[in-house]
Amino acid sequence: MKISTQMPEMTLVPQNENVVKNLYTEKLSKDEVKELRRIAVENAHKYTFTSLFIQSEVDNSEDIFQKNYEEFQAFLQDIGYEGKPIAELSQEEAAKLVSEDGIFGIEQTAKRIADFVIEGAGGDEELLRAGREGVLQGYDEAQELWGSELPDISQQTLQKALELIDTAMSELGYNVLDTQA
Repeated sequence: MKISTQMPEMTLVPQNENVVKNLYTEKLSKDEVKELRRIAVENAHKYTFTSLFIQSEVDNSEDIFQKNYEEFQAFLQDIGYEGKPIAELSQEEAAKLVSEDGIFGIEQTAKRIADFVIEGAGGDEELLRAGREGVLQGYDEAQELWGSELPDISQQTLQKALELIDTAMSELGYNVLDTQA
């Protein structure tokens, strides 16, 4: 599945599997669980990286808008943004996008990231943990690409996304602390 033409490829099932087992009626082997966990980590990592990197771009430089215009527009369409084209925004209008109530504000961005992990896990504890791990990896990769610590908005978004994932795990009766660590 592709999130957009510019987004990294997301894997839904193990590549070497011809049939997907129904998680509720058939037991998965240890290797199948490991592979699903690997896929969940990889997908959450890619999604988080792309979300936070684009968020950082919106917050800091008009030059970057021009360079990544098509990729950014595709991403905006994918998440339901139907506003004015980004390249036509004034600095004030762009600031509104990353404001508290903006589509790229902390709350909305964190919710999209957390929902991606939570919905993708379908209530499975291992997949939730794998998705959470992928979120952290995506953040680290975005920070590495940024070249220094990401802006406060990205750090706060990461914390809020992790909080939402942890809350979902807790509500499902899972220990938020990884007991295997």
